[in-house]
Amino acid sequence: MSKWMRRIRGAIGMGLTWAAGWAVAGVLIGVASNLLPGLPWDAFFKVFDAPLPALAIPGFFGGALFSVVLGIAARGRRFDELSLPRFAAWGAVGGLLLSLLPNALAAAGVLTVGPGVSLWQSTAVISGPFILLSALSASASLLLARRAQDREVLKSNDHVAELRSVQGESLSDQHVSSRSSKASITQSRS
Repeated sequence: MSKWMRRIRGAIGMGLTWAAGWAVAGVLIGVASNLLPGLPWDAFFKVFDAPLPALAIPGFFGGALFSVVLGIAARGRRFDELSLPRFAAWGAVGGLLLSLLPNALAAAGVLTVGPGVSLWQSTAVISGPFILLSALSASASLLLARRAQDREVLKSNDHVAELRSVQGESLSDQHVSSRSSKASITQSRS
């Protein structure tokens, strides 16, 4: 598979992972706002008037944008070389880019804004939650990646231990057989 196809597959995978997490976060926020009305995110729901699991859609694009930011900022580094605060900051950058996406779409003529709605005001309202969710999602992504990487290391260590034990057995078998062949050679000479 080519390098670009792997990157595209990684961005789609990151987007799908974030989409699932953001859908769950949307449902939890909705439940919390019904149980405790008047929480600070009421302004967000006035702008984002959609079913709460619909946060999966910006979550997908946020994950894909974060994948691009990560590809640029962490090029050539392993997950164990990356700090959690830096990863969260890169996630926040991805969230900021995500919150600017509607402005880019409006500038390209793809998105139209209804009368009486300021695009920049809407961007200001959605940027806070998007930046926060992106930073949290990036942190969770790093923790999951490190956990998966640790499992791979443990698996490879198990394979190495198995190989060593198998090689140790075969070496001891060879050692025993070489001793017995030396003994038979000495007996045949006498």
